[in-house]
Amino acid sequence: MANRVAPVDRILRGRRWLLLLLAALIASRLCHVGILWTEEDLPLAAALQVLKGSVLYRDVWFDKPPLTALVYVLWGAQTGWILRLVGAFYVWVACVMLYRFGASLWGEREGRAAAVLCAFFLAFWIPSAVIPLAADLLMLVPHVAAVYLASRGRPLAGGAAAGVAFLFNSKAVFVLAACGLWNWRAVPKLVLGFLVPNVLAFGALASAGALGAWHEQVWELGKLYASHTFLDEPLQTGAARTLNWMGFHAAAILAALWFWRRERGNLRWIMAAWVGLSLAAVAAGWRFFPRYYVQLLPPVMLAAARGFTLLEGRWRLAVAALLLVPLVRFGPRYALLAADLATGREHTWSDIAMNQDSQRATRIVSAAAKPGDTLFVWGYRPDIFAYTRLKAGTRFLECQPMTGVFADRHLFQAEPLAPELTLRNRTELARSRPTFVVDGLSLYNRRLAISQYPELREWFAHYVEIGRTPSTVVYRRHAAASSPDSLPR
Repeated sequence: MANRVAPVDRILRGRRWLLLLLAALIASRLCHVGILWTEEDLPLAAALQVLKGSVLYRDVWFDKPPLTALVYVLWGAQTGWILRLVGAFYVWVACVMLYRFGASLWGEREGRAAAVLCAFFLAFWIPSAVIPLAADLLMLVPHVAAVYLASRGRPLAGGAAAGVAFLFNSKAVFVLAACGLWNWRAVPKLVLGFLVPNVLAFGALASAGALGAWHEQVWELGKLYASHTFLDEPLQTGAARTLNWMGFHAAAILAALWFWRRERGNLRWIMAAWVGLSLAAVAAGWRFFPRYYVQLLPPVMLAAARGFTLLEGRWRLAVAALLLVPLVRFGPRYALLAADLATGREHTWSDIAMNQDSQRATRIVSAAAKPGDTLFVWGYRPDIFAYTRLKAGTRFLECQPMTGVFADRHLFQAEPLAPELTLRNRTELARSRPTFVVDGLSLYNRRLAISQYPELREWFAHYVEIGRTPSTVVYRRHAAASSPDSLPR
Protein backbone atom coordinates (compact mmCIF):
# COMPACT_ATOMS: atom_id res chain seq x y z
CA MET A 1 0.00 0.00 0.00
CA ALA A 2 2.82 2.37 0.86
CA ASN A 3 4.31 1.99 -2.60
CA ARG A 4 0.96 2.82 -4.20
CA VAL A 5 0.46 5.93 -2.10
CA ALA A 6 3.97 7.27 -2.57
CA PRO A 7 3.58 8.53 -6.19
CA VAL A 8 0.38 10.39 -5.28
CA ASP A 9 2.08 11.88 -2.27
CA ARG A 10 5.00 13.03 -4.41
CA ILE A 11 2.64 14.67 -6.88
CA LEU A 12 0.83 16.57 -4.14
CA ARG A 13 4.02 17.56 -2.36
CA GLY A 14 5.70 18.74 -5.53
CA ARG A 15 4.39 21.07 -8.20
CA ARG A 16 2.97 18.50 -10.60
CA TRP A 17 -0.45 18.96 -9.08
CA LEU A 18 -0.46 22.52 -10.47
CA LEU A 19 0.01 21.15 -13.98
CA LEU A 20 -2.77 18.63 -13.40
CA LEU A 21 -4.98 21.48 -12.21
CA LEU A 22 -4.22 23.47 -15.36
CA ALA A 23 -4.98 20.43 -17.53
CA ALA A 24 -8.33 19.94 -15.80
CA LEU A 25 -9.22 23.60 -16.28
CA ILE A 26 -8.30 23.46 -19.96
CA ALA A 27 -10.39 20.33 -20.48
CA SER A 28 -13.44 21.85 -18.80
CA ARG A 29 -13.29 25.08 -20.75
CA LEU A 30 -12.62 23.48 -24.11
CA CYS A 31 -16.03 21.84 -23.75
CA HIS A 32 -17.43 25.36 -24.31
CA VAL A 33 -15.30 26.01 -27.39
CA GLY A 34 -18.29 26.51 -29.71
CA ILE A 35 -20.21 28.79 -27.36
CA LEU A 36 -20.09 32.49 -26.54
CA TRP A 37 -21.72 33.59 -23.31
CA THR A 38 -23.57 36.89 -22.95
CA GLU A 39 -21.09 38.60 -20.64
CA GLU A 40 -18.16 38.11 -23.02
CA ASP A 41 -19.99 39.16 -26.19
CA LEU A 42 -19.77 42.94 -25.80
CA PRO A 43 -16.11 43.02 -24.67
CA LEU A 44 -15.19 40.83 -27.63
CA ALA A 45 -17.09 43.08 -30.04
CA ALA A 46 -15.53 46.24 -28.58
CA ALA A 47 -12.02 44.78 -28.68
CA LEU A 48 -12.52 43.84 -32.32
CA GLN A 49 -13.38 47.45 -33.15
CA VAL A 50 -10.27 48.65 -31.31
CA LEU A 51 -8.22 46.27 -33.44
CA LYS A 52 -9.82 47.86 -36.50
CA GLY A 53 -8.63 51.32 -35.43
CA SER A 54 -11.46 52.65 -33.28
CA VAL A 55 -10.94 54.30 -29.90
CA LEU A 56 -12.88 52.84 -27.01
CA TYR A 57 -15.69 55.13 -25.79
CA ARG A 58 -14.97 57.85 -28.34
CA ASP A 59 -15.70 55.66 -31.38
CA VAL A 60 -17.21 52.60 -29.65
CA TRP A 61 -20.03 52.79 -27.12
CA PHE A 62 -18.96 50.57 -24.19
CA ASP A 63 -20.53 50.70 -20.74
CA LYS A 64 -17.85 48.83 -18.78
CA PRO A 65 -14.36 49.76 -17.51
CA PRO A 66 -11.70 49.78 -20.24
CA LEU A 67 -9.63 46.70 -19.40
CA THR A 68 -12.73 44.51 -19.66
CA ALA A 69 -12.54 45.02 -23.42
CA LEU A 70 -8.87 45.84 -23.97
CA VAL A 71 -7.67 42.57 -22.46
CA TYR A 72 -9.27 40.76 -25.43
CA VAL A 73 -7.00 42.73 -27.76
CA LEU A 74 -4.07 40.67 -26.43
CA TRP A 75 -5.21 37.61 -28.42
CA GLY A 76 -6.79 39.45 -31.33
CA ALA A 77 -10.35 39.20 -29.95
CA GLN A 78 -10.43 35.62 -31.20
CA THR A 79 -13.17 33.23 -30.16
CA GLY A 80 -13.10 29.43 -30.13
CA TRP A 81 -10.29 27.42 -28.57
CA ILE A 82 -7.98 30.42 -28.09
CA LEU A 83 -10.55 32.19 -25.93
CA ARG A 84 -11.14 29.09 -23.83
CA LEU A 85 -7.41 28.39 -23.38
CA VAL A 86 -6.85 31.95 -22.20
CA GLY A 87 -9.77 31.61 -19.79
CA ALA A 88 -8.38 28.36 -18.37
CA PHE A 89 -4.93 29.88 -17.90
CA TYR A 90 -6.41 32.97 -16.24
CA VAL A 91 -8.36 30.89 -13.73
CA TRP A 92 -5.23 28.81 -13.11
CA VAL A 93 -3.26 31.95 -12.29
CA ALA A 94 -5.93 32.90 -9.73
CA CYS A 95 -5.67 29.41 -8.22
CA VAL A 96 -1.88 29.64 -8.02
CA MET A 97 -2.15 32.97 -6.26
CA LEU A 98 -4.65 31.54 -3.77
CA TYR A 99 -2.17 28.71 -3.20
CA ARG A 100 0.53 31.25 -2.38
CA PHE A 101 -1.85 33.19 -0.16
CA GLY A 102 -3.00 30.12 1.79
CA ALA A 103 0.56 28.85 2.15
CA SER A 104 1.72 32.21 3.49
CA LEU A 105 -1.06 32.28 6.10
CA TRP A 106 -0.87 28.66 7.29
CA GLY A 107 1.10 26.20 5.18
CA GLU A 108 1.35 24.08 2.04
CA ARG A 109 -1.74 21.97 2.73
CA GLU A 110 -3.97 25.00 3.10
CA GLY A 111 -2.51 26.59 -0.01
CA ARG A 112 -3.15 23.49 -2.10
CA ALA A 113 -6.67 23.15 -0.74
CA ALA A 114 -7.50 26.79 -1.55
CA ALA A 115 -6.27 26.40 -5.14
CA VAL A 116 -8.10 23.13 -5.77
CA LEU A 117 -11.34 24.39 -4.23
CA CYS A 118 -11.24 27.54 -6.33
CA ALA A 119 -10.66 25.55 -9.53
CA PHE A 120 -13.44 23.12 -8.63
CA PHE A 121 -16.05 25.79 -7.98
CA LEU A 122 -15.03 27.73 -11.10
CA ALA A 123 -15.88 24.62 -13.10
CA PHE A 124 -18.92 23.25 -11.29
CA TRP A 125 -21.27 26.18 -10.97
CA ILE A 126 -23.66 27.94 -13.35
CA PRO A 127 -21.72 28.00 -16.66
CA SER A 128 -22.72 31.54 -17.65
CA ALA A 129 -21.16 32.74 -14.37
CA VAL A 130 -17.85 30.86 -14.40
CA ILE A 131 -16.94 30.18 -18.04
CA PRO A 132 -16.98 33.67 -19.66
CA LEU A 133 -13.84 35.72 -19.25
CA ALA A 134 -15.98 38.70 -18.25
CA ALA A 135 -15.75 41.56 -15.75
CA ASP A 136 -16.48 39.57 -12.58
CA LEU A 137 -14.04 36.77 -13.41
CA LEU A 138 -11.44 39.16 -14.81
CA MET A 139 -11.35 40.92 -11.43
CA LEU A 140 -10.45 37.69 -9.63
CA VAL A 141 -6.68 37.74 -10.22
CA PRO A 142 -6.11 41.38 -9.19
CA HIS A 143 -8.53 40.85 -6.27
CA VAL A 144 -6.45 38.01 -4.85
CA ALA A 145 -3.20 39.81 -5.68
CA ALA A 146 -4.30 43.03 -3.98
CA VAL A 147 -5.30 41.44 -0.69
CA TYR A 148 -2.30 39.09 -0.68
CA LEU A 149 0.12 41.97 -1.18
CA ALA A 150 -1.60 44.04 1.50
CA SER A 151 -1.40 41.10 3.92
CA ARG A 152 2.33 40.81 3.22
CA GLY A 153 2.98 44.43 4.16
CA ARG A 154 3.19 45.84 0.61
CA PRO A 155 0.40 48.43 0.59
CA LEU A 156 1.51 50.38 -2.49
CA ALA A 157 1.61 47.24 -4.60
CA GLY A 158 -1.65 45.99 -3.08
CA GLY A 159 -3.38 49.28 -3.78
CA ALA A 160 -2.07 49.24 -7.35
CA ALA A 161 -3.49 45.73 -7.86
CA ALA A 162 -6.84 46.93 -6.53
CA GLY A 163 -6.59 49.86 -8.94
CA VAL A 164 -6.07 47.46 -11.84
CA ALA A 165 -9.10 45.50 -10.60
CA PHE A 166 -11.11 48.73 -10.74
CA LEU A 167 -10.26 49.05 -14.43
CA PHE A 168 -11.97 45.69 -14.90
CA ASN A 169 -14.90 46.16 -12.55
CA SER A 170 -16.06 49.12 -10.46
CA LYS A 171 -16.84 46.75 -7.58
CA ALA A 172 -13.10 46.73 -6.93
CA VAL A 173 -13.73 49.53 -4.40
CA PHE A 174 -14.71 46.67 -2.10
CA VAL A 175 -11.38 45.01 -2.86
CA LEU A 176 -9.58 48.17 -1.78
CA ALA A 177 -11.59 48.16 1.44
CA ALA A 178 -10.63 44.51 1.99
CA CYS A 179 -6.96 45.46 1.64
CA GLY A 180 -7.49 47.98 4.42
CA LEU A 181 -8.63 45.18 6.74
CA TRP A 182 -5.18 43.60 6.52
CA ASN A 183 -3.14 46.78 6.68
CA TRP A 184 -5.29 49.57 8.05
CA ARG A 185 -2.33 51.65 9.20
CA ALA A 186 -1.19 51.91 5.58
CA VAL A 187 -4.53 53.05 4.11
CA PRO A 188 -2.98 56.24 2.62
CA LYS A 189 -0.43 54.12 0.74
CA LEU A 190 -3.18 51.73 -0.37
CA VAL A 191 -5.19 54.64 -1.77
CA LEU A 192 -2.10 56.10 -3.45
CA GLY A 193 -1.36 52.76 -5.09
CA PHE A 194 -4.99 52.48 -6.16
CA LEU A 195 -4.87 55.88 -7.83
CA VAL A 196 -1.73 55.26 -9.88
CA PRO A 197 -3.13 52.89 -12.55
CA ASN A 198 -6.39 54.82 -12.68
CA VAL A 199 -4.71 58.18 -13.17
CA LEU A 200 -2.64 56.65 -15.96
CA ALA A 201 -5.77 55.20 -17.54
CA PHE A 202 -7.68 58.47 -17.29
CA GLY A 203 -4.74 60.29 -18.81
CA ALA A 204 -4.72 57.88 -21.74
CA LEU A 205 -8.48 58.36 -22.22
CA ALA A 206 -8.10 62.14 -22.10
CA SER A 207 -5.28 62.14 -24.65
CA ALA A 208 -7.47 60.04 -26.97
CA GLY A 209 -10.42 62.41 -26.58
CA ALA A 210 -12.48 59.69 -24.87
CA LEU A 211 -12.65 60.84 -21.25
CA GLY A 212 -16.04 62.56 -21.49
CA ALA A 213 -17.54 59.63 -23.36
CA TRP A 214 -16.10 57.24 -20.77
CA HIS A 215 -17.75 59.23 -17.97
CA GLU A 216 -21.12 59.19 -19.73
CA GLN A 217 -21.08 55.54 -20.77
CA VAL A 218 -19.51 53.91 -17.72
CA TRP A 219 -20.45 56.17 -14.83
CA GLU A 220 -23.62 58.03 -15.71
CA LEU A 221 -25.30 54.98 -17.23
CA GLY A 222 -23.67 52.77 -14.61
CA LYS A 223 -25.33 54.75 -11.82
CA LEU A 224 -28.62 54.57 -13.67
CA TYR A 225 -28.23 50.81 -14.06
CA ALA A 226 -27.36 50.29 -10.40
CA SER A 227 -30.32 52.36 -9.19
CA HIS A 228 -33.00 50.58 -11.25
CA THR A 229 -33.18 46.87 -10.58
CA PHE A 230 -35.62 44.74 -12.54
CA LEU A 231 -36.40 42.60 -9.45
CA ASP A 232 -39.72 43.28 -7.75
CA GLU A 233 -38.48 42.04 -4.37
CA PRO A 234 -34.67 42.29 -4.42
CA LEU A 235 -34.14 41.42 -0.76
CA GLN A 236 -36.13 38.20 -0.98
CA THR A 237 -34.55 37.31 -4.33
CA GLY A 238 -31.09 38.09 -2.99
CA ALA A 239 -31.63 35.92 0.07
CA ALA A 240 -32.90 33.04 -2.07
CA ARG A 241 -30.02 33.26 -4.56
CA THR A 242 -27.43 33.55 -1.78
CA LEU A 243 -28.84 30.47 -0.06
CA ASN A 244 -28.79 28.70 -3.42
CA TRP A 245 -25.12 29.62 -3.87
CA MET A 246 -24.36 28.43 -0.34
CA GLY A 247 -26.13 25.14 -1.00
CA PHE A 248 -24.02 24.33 -4.04
CA HIS A 249 -20.91 25.50 -2.17
CA ALA A 250 -21.91 23.70 1.03
CA ALA A 251 -18.61 21.83 1.32
CA ALA A 252 -16.68 25.10 1.34
CA ILE A 253 -19.21 26.87 3.58
CA LEU A 254 -19.15 24.18 6.27
CA ALA A 255 -15.36 23.98 6.19
CA ALA A 256 -15.15 27.77 6.46
CA LEU A 257 -17.53 27.76 9.43
CA TRP A 258 -15.25 25.23 11.09
CA PHE A 259 -12.33 27.60 10.48
CA TRP A 260 -14.18 30.41 12.25
CA ARG A 261 -15.04 28.11 15.14
CA ARG A 262 -11.50 26.82 15.66
CA GLU A 263 -9.31 29.73 14.57
CA ARG A 264 -8.05 32.07 17.27
CA GLY A 265 -6.81 35.63 17.00
CA ASN A 266 -7.56 38.54 14.68
CA LEU A 267 -7.35 36.51 11.48
CA ARG A 268 -10.84 35.06 11.80
CA TRP A 269 -12.31 38.55 12.21
CA ILE A 270 -10.37 39.88 9.24
CA MET A 271 -11.57 36.98 7.10
CA ALA A 272 -15.17 37.44 8.27
CA ALA A 273 -15.05 41.15 7.41
CA TRP A 274 -13.58 40.32 3.99
CA VAL A 275 -16.50 37.98 3.35
CA GLY A 276 -18.89 40.72 4.49
CA LEU A 277 -17.39 43.24 2.07
CA SER A 278 -17.54 40.74 -0.78
CA LEU A 279 -21.17 39.97 0.01
CA ALA A 280 -21.90 43.71 -0.05
CA ALA A 281 -20.34 43.82 -3.52
CA VAL A 282 -22.62 40.97 -4.61
CA ALA A 283 -25.65 42.92 -3.35
CA ALA A 284 -24.65 46.22 -4.99
CA GLY A 285 -27.18 47.06 -7.68
CA TRP A 286 -29.76 44.63 -6.22
CA ARG A 287 -29.57 42.06 -9.01
CA PHE A 288 -27.72 39.09 -7.50
CA PHE A 289 -26.69 37.55 -10.80
CA PRO A 290 -24.76 34.28 -10.33
CA ARG A 291 -21.60 35.80 -11.79
CA TYR A 292 -21.50 38.39 -8.98
CA TYR A 293 -20.73 35.64 -6.46
CA VAL A 294 -17.27 35.16 -7.95
CA GLN A 295 -16.24 38.03 -5.67
CA LEU A 296 -16.93 35.80 -2.66
CA LEU A 297 -14.57 33.06 -3.77
CA PRO A 298 -11.20 34.36 -2.47
CA PRO A 299 -12.12 34.76 1.22
CA VAL A 300 -14.46 31.74 1.32
CA MET A 301 -11.97 29.42 -0.41
CA LEU A 302 -9.15 30.47 1.91
CA ALA A 303 -11.27 30.01 5.03
CA ALA A 304 -12.55 26.68 3.71
CA ALA A 305 -9.02 25.48 2.96
CA ARG A 306 -7.99 26.11 6.56
CA GLY A 307 -11.20 24.56 7.83
CA PHE A 308 -10.60 21.35 5.89
CA THR A 309 -7.18 20.93 7.47
CA LEU A 310 -8.62 21.52 10.95
CA LEU A 311 -11.38 18.95 10.48
CA GLU A 312 -10.67 15.45 11.74
CA GLY A 313 -10.68 12.35 9.50
CA ARG A 314 -14.27 11.22 9.12
CA TRP A 315 -15.69 14.71 9.43
CA ARG A 316 -13.36 15.91 6.71
CA LEU A 317 -14.58 13.10 4.45
CA ALA A 318 -18.21 13.91 5.24
CA VAL A 319 -17.77 17.58 4.34
CA ALA A 320 -15.73 16.73 1.23
CA ALA A 321 -18.54 14.40 0.13
CA LEU A 322 -20.71 17.48 -0.29
CA LEU A 323 -18.59 18.31 -3.34
CA LEU A 324 -20.72 15.70 -5.07
CA VAL A 325 -23.66 18.16 -5.05
CA PRO A 326 -22.22 20.58 -7.64
CA LEU A 327 -20.36 17.74 -9.37
CA VAL A 328 -23.56 15.79 -9.99
CA ARG A 329 -25.54 18.89 -10.91
CA PHE A 330 -23.09 20.51 -13.34
CA GLY A 331 -20.69 17.71 -14.27
CA PRO A 332 -22.89 15.83 -16.78
CA ARG A 333 -23.14 18.92 -18.98
CA TYR A 334 -19.39 18.74 -19.66
CA ALA A 335 -19.77 15.14 -20.82
CA LEU A 336 -22.67 16.08 -23.10
CA LEU A 337 -20.79 19.03 -24.60
CA ALA A 338 -17.66 16.94 -25.13
CA ALA A 339 -19.67 14.19 -26.80
CA ASP A 340 -21.33 16.72 -29.11
CA LEU A 341 -17.95 18.16 -30.09
CA ALA A 342 -16.47 14.71 -30.68
CA THR A 343 -19.35 13.62 -32.94
CA GLY A 344 -19.97 16.97 -34.65
CA ARG A 345 -23.53 17.25 -33.30
CA GLU A 346 -25.14 20.60 -32.57
CA HIS A 347 -25.57 21.22 -28.87
CA THR A 348 -29.10 20.85 -27.50
CA TRP A 349 -29.19 23.24 -24.56
CA SER A 350 -31.75 25.98 -23.87
CA ASP A 351 -29.11 28.14 -22.13
CA ILE A 352 -27.30 28.73 -25.43
CA ALA A 353 -30.30 28.93 -27.78
CA MET A 354 -29.83 32.66 -28.41
CA ASN A 355 -26.13 32.23 -29.09
CA GLN A 356 -26.90 29.46 -31.57
CA ASP A 357 -29.42 31.74 -33.23
CA SER A 358 -26.70 34.40 -33.52
CA GLN A 359 -24.50 31.84 -35.28
CA ARG A 360 -27.28 31.18 -37.80
CA ALA A 361 -27.70 34.92 -38.38
CA THR A 362 -23.93 35.19 -38.84
CA ARG A 363 -24.05 32.67 -41.66
CA ILE A 364 -26.62 34.83 -43.47
CA VAL A 365 -24.48 37.95 -43.07
CA SER A 366 -21.22 36.22 -44.00
CA ALA A 367 -22.74 34.77 -47.18
CA ALA A 368 -23.71 38.27 -48.36
CA ALA A 369 -20.80 40.32 -46.99
CA LYS A 370 -18.09 41.91 -49.12
CA PRO A 371 -14.81 43.55 -48.09
CA GLY A 372 -15.47 46.91 -46.46
CA ASP A 373 -19.03 46.10 -45.38
CA THR A 374 -20.15 47.25 -41.95
CA LEU A 375 -22.66 46.09 -39.35
CA PHE A 376 -25.12 47.31 -36.73
CA VAL A 377 -26.98 45.03 -34.33
CA TRP A 378 -30.38 45.91 -32.83
CA GLY A 379 -30.80 43.99 -29.58
CA TYR A 380 -28.16 42.68 -27.23
CA ARG A 381 -26.47 40.38 -29.74
CA PRO A 382 -22.87 41.68 -30.00
CA ASP A 383 -21.67 38.10 -30.45
CA ILE A 384 -22.60 38.61 -34.11
CA PHE A 385 -19.73 41.11 -34.37
CA ALA A 386 -17.36 38.55 -32.84
CA TYR A 387 -18.46 35.91 -35.34
CA THR A 388 -18.64 38.04 -38.50
CA ARG A 389 -15.50 40.11 -37.66
CA LEU A 390 -17.12 43.07 -39.42
CA LYS A 391 -16.41 46.68 -38.59
CA ALA A 392 -19.21 48.54 -36.86
CA GLY A 393 -21.11 51.00 -39.02
CA THR A 394 -21.92 53.17 -35.99
CA ARG A 395 -20.53 53.83 -32.51
CA PHE A 396 -23.14 51.44 -31.15
CA LEU A 397 -22.65 47.68 -30.90
CA GLU A 398 -26.16 47.00 -29.56
CA CYS A 399 -29.34 48.96 -28.91
CA GLN A 400 -29.46 49.77 -25.18
CA PRO A 401 -28.15 53.31 -25.81
CA MET A 402 -31.05 53.86 -28.25
CA THR A 403 -33.91 52.24 -26.32
CA GLY A 404 -32.99 53.16 -22.76
CA VAL A 405 -34.05 49.64 -21.71
CA PHE A 406 -31.28 47.58 -20.17
CA ALA A 407 -30.50 44.15 -21.58
CA ASP A 408 -31.43 42.39 -18.34
CA ARG A 409 -35.09 43.24 -19.05
CA HIS A 410 -35.49 44.31 -22.68
CA LEU A 411 -36.94 40.98 -23.81
CA PHE A 412 -40.05 41.59 -21.71
CA GLN A 413 -40.17 45.28 -20.72
CA ALA A 414 -40.20 48.54 -22.66
CA GLU A 415 -40.10 51.32 -20.06
CA PRO A 416 -37.17 53.56 -21.09
CA LEU A 417 -34.65 55.41 -18.93
CA ALA A 418 -32.66 58.52 -19.92
CA PRO A 419 -35.05 59.61 -22.74
CA GLU A 420 -32.98 62.67 -23.76
CA LEU A 421 -29.80 60.61 -24.15
CA THR A 422 -31.53 57.84 -26.09
CA LEU A 423 -33.21 60.33 -28.43
CA ARG A 424 -29.82 61.87 -29.16
CA ASN A 425 -28.35 58.45 -29.84
CA ARG A 426 -31.20 57.45 -32.17
CA THR A 427 -30.70 60.67 -34.08
CA GLU A 428 -27.02 59.81 -34.43
CA LEU A 429 -27.88 56.30 -35.59
CA ALA A 430 -30.20 57.74 -38.26
CA ARG A 431 -27.17 59.51 -39.80
CA SER A 432 -25.18 56.29 -40.13
CA ARG A 433 -25.00 53.87 -43.07
CA PRO A 434 -24.10 50.37 -41.90
CA THR A 435 -24.26 47.80 -44.69
CA PHE A 436 -26.13 45.27 -42.55
CA VAL A 437 -28.64 45.66 -39.74
CA VAL A 438 -29.22 42.51 -37.72
CA ASP A 439 -32.38 42.79 -35.63
CA GLY A 440 -32.27 40.35 -32.75
CA LEU A 441 -34.87 42.05 -30.55
CA SER A 442 -38.01 42.99 -32.46
CA LEU A 443 -39.30 39.39 -32.72
CA TYR A 444 -38.98 39.09 -28.94
CA ASN A 445 -40.43 42.45 -27.95
CA ARG A 446 -42.48 44.34 -30.56
CA ARG A 447 -42.60 47.40 -28.31
CA LEU A 448 -38.87 47.86 -28.86
CA ALA A 449 -38.91 47.20 -32.61
CA ILE A 450 -36.87 49.57 -34.77
CA SER A 451 -40.01 50.66 -36.60
CA GLN A 452 -41.53 51.96 -33.33
CA TYR A 453 -39.16 54.96 -33.26
CA PRO A 454 -40.10 57.92 -35.51
CA GLU A 455 -36.46 59.05 -35.75
CA LEU A 456 -35.48 55.74 -37.33
CA ARG A 457 -38.33 55.04 -39.74
CA GLU A 458 -36.92 56.86 -42.76
CA TRP A 459 -33.44 55.49 -42.06
CA PHE A 460 -34.75 51.94 -41.69
CA ALA A 461 -36.73 52.25 -44.92
CA HIS A 462 -33.40 52.03 -46.77
CA TYR A 463 -32.95 48.41 -45.65
CA VAL A 464 -34.40 45.24 -47.15
CA GLU A 465 -34.66 41.84 -45.53
CA ILE A 466 -32.23 39.25 -46.89
CA GLY A 467 -32.87 36.42 -44.44
CA ARG A 468 -34.09 35.44 -41.02
CA THR A 469 -33.71 32.86 -38.28
CA PRO A 470 -36.31 31.89 -35.65
CA SER A 471 -35.58 35.04 -33.62
CA THR A 472 -33.46 37.31 -35.84
CA VAL A 473 -34.03 39.26 -39.05
CA VAL A 474 -31.07 40.27 -41.24
CA TYR A 475 -31.33 43.40 -43.39
CA ARG A 476 -29.00 44.86 -46.01
CA ARG A 477 -28.89 48.46 -47.12
CA HIS A 478 -30.50 48.87 -50.52
CA ALA A 479 -27.99 49.76 -53.21
CA ALA A 480 -30.02 52.85 -54.23
CA ALA A 481 -29.59 54.20 -50.69
CA SER A 482 -25.81 54.07 -50.65
CA SER A 483 -25.10 57.68 -51.57
CA PRO A 484 -24.88 60.40 -48.92
CA ASP A 485 -27.62 62.35 -50.70
CA SER A 486 -30.13 59.64 -49.88
CA LEU A 487 -29.60 59.84 -46.11
CA PRO A 488 -32.32 61.31 -43.90
CA ARG A 489 -31.68 64.87 -42.77
